[in-house]
Amino acid sequence: MVKAVAVVGGNEGVKGTIYFSQEGVGPTTVTGSISGLKPGLHGFHIHALGDTTNGCVSTGPHFNPAGKEHGGPEDEIRHAGDLGNVTAGNDGTAHFIVVDRQIPLSGPNSIIGRAVVVHADQDDLGKGGHELSKTTGNAGGRIACGIIGLQEHVTFSRY
Repeated sequence: MVKAVAVVGGNEGVKGTIYFSQEGVGPTTVTGSISGLKPGLHGFHIHALGDTTNGCVSTGPHFNPAGKEHGGPEDEIRHAGDLGNVTAGNDGTAHFIVVDRQIPLSGPNSIIGRAVVVHADQDDLGKGGHELSKTTGNAGGRIACGIIGLQEHVTFSRY
């Protein structure tokens, strides 16, 4: 089991913690909560770079090792980092579980050291007809981000 974590923060008090886990070569499970959001849908993506020197802007484009167009998490044609949307309730908090096969925690396409980004608006999943639909899902500004890092794996043994 490989585990990772990203502590996200950003504009106007948006913050949260996101956990990643992967068993063997199986899918990666992403769980977490983010608070301080406006109620509704927010684009949720893995971006290519783990660089926050200029805030969330420096995380680069969506993680896209196969060079595909933007899409939804269930689409065959999508960026690996296209995880769709998270939904914030009336209290401004999004709690979520995402299971995805294109964001491994080990190997050549590992997301360790990359960034997770929460966007201001809904991701149209590449189907909105806007000029940005096929690149970003027209999800608006980057309001929170965090670098994905390995989490300590603790094993207990008897002596």
